[in-house]
Amino acid sequence: MSRKKKAGKPKASPMQDLPYRPCVGIALFNTDGRVWVGRRSDEEAAGEGDGHWWQMPQGGLDKGEDPYEAALRELYEETSIRSVSLIREAPGWLTYDLPPALVGISWKGRYRGQKQKWFALRFEGDESEIDVLEPGDGDPREFSEWRWETLARLPELIVPFKRAVYEQVAEAFADIGSG
Repeated sequence: MSRKKKAGKPKASPMQDLPYRPCVGIALFNTDGRVWVGRRSDEEAAGEGDGHWWQMPQGGLDKGEDPYEAALRELYEETSIRSVSLIREAPGWLTYDLPPALVGISWKGRYRGQKQKWFALRFEGDESEIDVLEPGDGDPREFSEWRWETLARLPELIVPFKRAVYEQVAEAFADIGSG
C-alpha cells in the first residue's frame, strides 16, 4: 500500500539558508564634507521605522549590472542627482540581516538581508538638482525630506538592524567627511 503525500504550503526556508540580496550604497559628500541623508518615507508596515529613520541612498543590483553603474542609477532614481564624481569604493561587501519578523515580508521572503557595495561620491551640482518628492525616472519616492549630516552621526540615525553597516561605512570613509 502506497501513501500519498498531502499537498500543502511549502515550508519556509530557515533564515540562515536564504541568500543576501546584492545591493549598492552611496555616501554622497558635499564640498563641506557632510553626507547626504534622507528620511525614509515608509509606512509603518514596512518595518523600517514609519518614517522615523534616516538613511543614505541604496538599492538593488540588477543581474549583470556593474556595481558603480548601479550606484549612479540608484542615486538618480532616489534623489534625481546626476552631478557626482567618484571618490572611492569601500573595500569588500558589507552585510546585514533583516530582523526575523521582516524576513517573510521584505523582498517576498527571498533574502535574509543585503550584501552591499558602498561608494563615496562627491556632489558636484547645485542643491536645486535634488528632488526626493518626485525623483528621477518617475520612480516611487523613497524619502520624504533630506539634509546634509556628519558621517560620524549617521549610525545613530539609521534603523537599528542596519547600524553595524553604517558604522563600517563611517569608518571606511572617515577621512573624507567632516566630523
